[in-house]
Amino acid sequence: MKIQFTETVLRDANQSLIATRMGYNEFEPILEDLDKAGYYSLECWGGATFDSCLRYLNEDPWERLRKIRKKCPDTKLQMLLRGQNLLGYKHYPDDVVRMFVKKSVENGIDIIRIFDALNDLRNIEVAVDETLKNGAMASGAICFTKSPIHNLEMYVDIAVRMEKMGVSSVCIKDMAGIISPRETYELVRAIKENIKLPVIVHTHSTTGLGLMSLMKAAEAGADVIDTAISCFSGGTSQPPTETLVYALKEQGFEIDLDMDALKKINDFFKPIRNKALKNGLLNPVVMTTDTDALKYQVPGGMLSNLVAQLTAQGKLDKLDEVLLETPRVREDLGYPPLVTPMSQMVGVQAATNVITGERYKTVSKEVKAYLHGEYGKAPGEVNKELEKKVLGDTEPITGRFADTLEPMFEKTKKELGETAKSDEDVLSYIAFPAQAEKFFRDRDKKNENRKNGTFSYTIERVG
Repeated sequence: MKIQFTETVLRDANQSLIATRMGYNEFEPILEDLDKAGYYSLECWGGATFDSCLRYLNEDPWERLRKIRKKCPDTKLQMLLRGQNLLGYKHYPDDVVRMFVKKSVENGIDIIRIFDALNDLRNIEVAVDETLKNGAMASGAICFTKSPIHNLEMYVDIAVRMEKMGVSSVCIKDMAGIISPRETYELVRAIKENIKLPVIVHTHSTTGLGLMSLMKAAEAGADVIDTAISCFSGGTSQPPTETLVYALKEQGFEIDLDMDALKKINDFFKPIRNKALKNGLLNPVVMTTDTDALKYQVPGGMLSNLVAQLTAQGKLDKLDEVLLETPRVREDLGYPPLVTPMSQMVGVQAATNVITGERYKTVSKEVKAYLHGEYGKAPGEVNKELEKKVLGDTEPITGRFADTLEPMFEKTKKELGETAKSDEDVLSYIAFPAQAEKFFRDRDKKNENRKNGTFSYTIERVG
């Protein structure tokens, strides 16, 4: 039996361990080796990379993607898209979603893994449709979570509906590393028995279950598994690529990956990992096994962000209290899966409840929007007292929220005028206005300095 690998070091491993702070120039020298290693795909874009490029790295995320594409012509490039939320934290109108997907494919993406934080498939329909129209692969992702209302039958039903929607593959997306080996085996088998599409499994090593669960996924017939090169694996990241290649080959699986190439890739990333450890960007806490996550279900990116936020406020001693409050908030909100943007919303609300010393003394605008129905249908019943406190007599939305939004791409493009140099710039601004504006100003200033510098140099040479 053959199994393939998606490498996550350029996106999710980077995001989970070092809050997506790895700049293009740091990994550029190894891209050609990644391209030749034999991966099914390289997850290199989407998720938090877009925000981080603009906010922290002073990079154009679109240019970053084009550069990766140029260096990796032979391997499929993959991104993570939050359905109607795109890469942000709120829903966008359909014209923006379609343009974003179109430009993502034009700039180099081959596979778009599309999920909705609530598994509300109404919120991925447009993105799936536009992905397929542009000739890319749409991988529908099921957000795996545990609660009194989530079960095997529910997940299989989601997979069947995704297949009818036209997705190219189905991914089981376990954000918090909580799916057990038995659950993985049973879920992969059940989905494979009910649909004809490739099945992919994504998990994290947070609880220590990841390696065993991916082994069982392979045994159950999974077509692709997500892993991270070993020095960027473990903890809140994915299980290690090389370890699984070694173990699965011993079991007789056919694998295309070149172990010598993997060693070269791992040796390249070790100094980057070590530098992050030394300067504090990589907190050793997120590299450890935390079985408490089986209770509070906090995914890797959420945990690293919580640690960073509490540290910045001098409240890291409150982390355990926040983690205990997290499942309580989640229950109040109808058991949403803890994946972006729900993970941030639940995490911030839990932290606020702990730090203020009173539950829901302050309710974030995002949680208010969620209770209003602006993120889709809650998986379960929300706390009626909380809903009443937030909404008053206002009735929550029951339809698809995006249907209430006015088109905004062309309007925004006109408003930006010459500030935006491309449609990609317009999309960057729509997703992250403040960060994009600053990036545009810095870019213009840099270009102006470059022109002036060139002019001065020319005069000096002529003189």
